[in-house]
Amino acid sequence: MLVTCDCVVEGKHFLPRHFSAAELGCRTMTLNISDIGAMGGRPLYALVSLGLKSNTPVSYVEELYRGFLSELNPLGASIIGGNLTESGGGIFIDVTLIGEVKQGRIIKRSGARAGDAILVTGSPGQSAAGLELLLHSDPQNSFDRHPLVLAYKKPSHRACEGQAISDSGCATAMIDISDGLLGDLGHICRESRVGAQILRQKIPVSEAMVEAASCLGEKPSEMFMKSSDDYELIITCPQDCIGTIRAAVASASDIPVTQIGNITDKHDGIVLIAPDGEQQRIKPSGWDHFSRQ
Repeated sequence: MLVTCDCVVEGKHFLPRHFSAAELGCRTMTLNISDIGAMGGRPLYALVSLGLKSNTPVSYVEELYRGFLSELNPLGASIIGGNLTESGGGIFIDVTLIGEVKQGRIIKRSGARAGDAILVTGSPGQSAAGLELLLHSDPQNSFDRHPLVLAYKKPSHRACEGQAISDSGCATAMIDISDGLLGDLGHICRESRVGAQILRQKIPVSEAMVEAASCLGEKPSEMFMKSSDDYELIITCPQDCIGTIRAAVASASDIPVTQIGNITDKHDGIVLIAPDGEQQRIKPSGWDHFSRQ
């Protein structure tokens, strides 16, 4: 059995003016489903607790639940209960999600070994770039339908891909990217007591990221280093299992899988290697719930 819980708070995790109730429901349930999928499991039952303003319309709550169910129903999961209270401030949503994984197939953060390959699905950093575009938009230059804004507002979990990877029996560690690529890779390194080398030129950068970087005046290669809740997967596996992992993901979706580096000994820490061979030691950083920024 697998159990996870996560809380989404108005003003800290979302800005109401940018989200419909249904979009917020989808996003909240997605991040919980992602936690279950990152351990190779599938979701079964959700408990939802809502903290609402006293003037919240019933129609808003109904749309929230439509969002929740739009993510749960395709996976055969359901809502079995929860709680309701007046928040006294902004809205908050707390979800506890119960799932299951096949006996002996759970994938933890603690199994990575020196020499393993580091793989990622999709293009990390897109959600953070989408949020930046959204915050910089105005009525004359709206980014509401930009693909990166959509990646932020309605991210996709990789639960089906995670189950396929679990079934392959090849992954040594796995985690979803909810704190940013470097932050969550840091969790694997800490739990597995290993280091990592990341090759900058191997980081997958989409055309949309290049466009966003131009709009924001940043380098595309730097945007992946920020905190970002993309809900893509970081996977470690032996070098001779890379093809098997890619085949497993391909059996579930057309999401690309890219090798971005290798696991090293613990004393090496996390090192970013530039195309010219220059090495930069990186301190893992990610989302900080108590940051003032």
